Amino acid sequence: MQKNILFVLGVFLLLEAYVYQAFKTVYTSQNARLIYWVPTVLIYAFLIYSVVTFNRASHKYLNFQIVFSVILIFVLPKILVAVFLLIEDIIRFLNFGYNYVATDTHIYPSRRKFISLVGLGSAAVLAAVVLDGIIFGKYRHRARIVRLKLKNLPESFKGYKIVQISDVHSGSFQNPKHLQHAIDLINQQNADLILFTGDMVNNYADEFVPFIDLFSQIKSRDGKFAVLGNHDYGEYGVWKSIDDRKNNVPKLIENERKAGFEMLRNEHRIIEKNGEKLYIIGVENWGIAPFPQFGDLDKATHNIPVDACKILMSHDPSHFDAIVKNHSKDIQLTLSGHTHGMQFGIDLKNFRWSPVKYKYPKWADLYQSGDKYLYVNRGFGVIGYPGRVGVLPEITVFELR
Repeated sequence: MQKNILFVLGVFLLLEAYVYQAFKTVYTSQNARLIYWVPTVLIYAFLIYSVVTFNRASHKYLNFQIVFSVILIFVLPKILVAVFLLIEDIIRFLNFGYNYVATDTHIYPSRRKFISLVGLGSAAVLAAVVLDGIIFGKYRHRARIVRLKLKNLPESFKGYKIVQISDVHSGSFQNPKHLQHAIDLINQQNADLILFTGDMVNNYADEFVPFIDLFSQIKSRDGKFAVLGNHDYGEYGVWKSIDDRKNNVPKLIENERKAGFEMLRNEHRIIEKNGEKLYIIGVENWGIAPFPQFGDLDKATHNIPVDACKILMSHDPSHFDAIVKNHSKDIQLTLSGHTHGMQFGIDLKNFRWSPVKYKYPKWADLYQSGDKYLYVNRGFGVIGYPGRVGVLPEITVFELR
């Protein structure tokens, strides 16, 4: 552990020494060294202390979020500066080599102030964007309207409105009141049905306890259903005993029940109107390894007619291509989450990009395979990086046709 910390620290110090060259080029005062290195040393001392004293068993994530935020705001932008400097240094070296061979000029060219300014300016912009994502971005919830024509949809369900939320990660938020606007936005949709597609917590069932009253406010005419996500099983937590770990999922299910959600664990429910039926299916998490594969679609769809209209809740979108789209029960719509859009990217109407696409090709919005649909919700909350840049938190509103 200590060797790893020392190695990382050594890499960071080399980065700082390199970036300092740009700072010194721009800021030529005698105090440049003091202005740069005093806050730098203090910040690294804080990071080292935080890492050494980190308690994985803690149910509170604030310290981790602060450390992660400091790295993203303070260290990541300096990598951007280093890229600018490296490009310039390569050009300077090639220029020096050419002049050394072809001319009598043997002086290594000095660093240009303009490049240093561009690098430092870009770093400042990146740091500001990351900070905005932490303070404001994770609270910029928006409702996305998706109108879908589903095969075999009964006449009584035309115009039926379903609201999907996913990936709340309640342990990542310190104050439930800061999410009141999002709950109000959900209720403004006047939903017939609420579907939650997993990851209510980061690890521990008690993370959701302060949020029970808040999520109890969510209203719908035909109920609120939920499934478990990979984080809900507590597999990333540290447990005092095997019994504590075994009791985590039942506790979480009970907490969600108190908030009005009925958990579907490889089972289904029927919404009936005027003698016509809509089947809501919920499976446990099924993901590509190392994520757990507890989902059993055969069990969940047992006794459902093949020609019935069915909506599946499955947390991980990998399930769709691997199992769902070729399943014999002919499931028309699958609702997933899990990816969060990596909480970072470009998310425009006609262009979407996020680094998470290289892990999950289907990472956000609507995908179609024949007459079957997959919708990947961008997530309600955050984990890891406690913010969002570009990919905003989402409440999805489906209007069925």
